[in-house]
Amino acid sequence: MNEINKVVLAYSGGLDTSVILKWLQDTYHCEVVTFTADIGQGEELEPARAKALKMGIKPGNIYIDDLREEFVRDFVFPMFRANTIYEGEYLLGTSIARPLIAKRQIEIAGITCAEAVSHGATGKGNDQVRFELGYYALAPGIRIIAPWREWDLLSREKLLAYAEKSGIPIEMKHKEGGSPYSMDANLLHISYEGRHLENPAAEAEESMWRWTVSPEAAPDSAEYIDIEFSRGDITALNGKEMSPAQVLSELNRLGGKHGIGRLDLVENRYVGMKSRGCYETPGGTIMLRAHRAIESITLDREVAHLKDDLMPRYASMIYNGYWWAPERIALQKLIDHSQQNVNGWVRVKLYKGNVIVTGRDSKTDSLFDPSISTFEDDKGAYDQKDAAGFIKLNALRLRIAAKLRNKS
Repeated sequence: MNEINKVVLAYSGGLDTSVILKWLQDTYHCEVVTFTADIGQGEELEPARAKALKMGIKPGNIYIDDLREEFVRDFVFPMFRANTIYEGEYLLGTSIARPLIAKRQIEIAGITCAEAVSHGATGKGNDQVRFELGYYALAPGIRIIAPWREWDLLSREKLLAYAEKSGIPIEMKHKEGGSPYSMDANLLHISYEGRHLENPAAEAEESMWRWTVSPEAAPDSAEYIDIEFSRGDITALNGKEMSPAQVLSELNRLGGKHGIGRLDLVENRYVGMKSRGCYETPGGTIMLRAHRAIESITLDREVAHLKDDLMPRYASMIYNGYWWAPERIALQKLIDHSQQNVNGWVRVKLYKGNVIVTGRDSKTDSLFDPSISTFEDDKGAYDQKDAAGFIKLNALRLRIAAKLRNKS
């Protein structure tokens, strides 16, 4: 088929991508390079190497890369500088991982001289768009193979039959009695979709959640964390300096312990349908609350409001797969410029599903002036008589309109 000799497959080692690997060999008769990204999903990845070897992949064509630090430093942190949430709730845990995977896939295609890349996203979801927009943005001439848009293996039964016929091991989790959910995990979140959750009226089962205890089962005592920021990014927790991935891992642990970060959402997919998903984002939930708190004393009012105005559009860019688009890159420069003075610390209290800000300070960049905002004697720092003219001028258009109404 159009002379594809080598393809780089985003490979998890699970049933779907293992079937795709064999299908690529059978259908395109090409050499397959497997790429497995460690972005903090918490699973042992070496079995993916063993399975790829068993399926005939050459050792030099198996890539398993630890991308955790790059993921948080270059993708999660920049997104959180914008206080990004999609449709008012979703912290974009799946969306933000896709541009990094696409980037590394294209790099491996260059290293291995592959003509094509392939992914396991279905034709119904957002991920096909996110992956492929990334591929094209980074390598406009690349060939893309999307098996779910080509083959007829459109049910779990057909996939299992193909796997059995091809001698692909089927883990118990894919058999009857296993997890009923389609899951995606990385350092920022776990997502759950499918089966029981396809009824939006049905409450998610407690046994589904992996990272967080229920708020009811969380400790009865609150826990405080001091979070230090430099230029909008977290650099230390409780006085201990940490790398970006270490920060997010520790916040996940603390947030999960206190039942923080659960979300049950019906979202609007880019491809047009509505989809119900559940998410656990304990560390990200704490990060967002703390970041807004440090910005509250270090950002100019109009800059803060401008960021809030632009944020929904920025969130849609990420959700829809436009991380590598010029408009996202341009907007990121504005966001990053706004963070130059976002330095200081925030204290939060974690308690039974809640993140409560209890203090914030910036010794070098705080715009909070107690001598002006005080309710006590400000010794002339603010002349209250100035407010009369300010109010009267701002009311001028209202007064003119009222006179016109009264005439009529």
